[in-house]
Amino acid sequence: MDPIREAHLSEPGLLVIDVAGFDDATVFAFQAAIARTWGTSTVECTTRDAGQPGVRLRMYTDLRQVLEDASSPESVPSAT
Repeated sequence: MDPIREAHLSEPGLLVIDVAGFDDATVFAFQAAIARTWGTSTVECTTRDAGQPGVRLRMYTDLRQVLEDASSPESVPSAT
């Protein structure tokens, strides 16, 4: 795959995430995991580099915007 393109954002806490993965399911699973925690622009399609394996996805995340579901504690099964 070609190198990831650099991007600069004007405010602290904003993040550009370029994801490279084996297939669409892999990169969309990563996107969903990030979107459950922070405000994220979701993408519905991936890009492919001609003649290269894998797919890419670019998403924009705001680390200042923590989603309520992510901040609530999840129950953890007891080890006993």
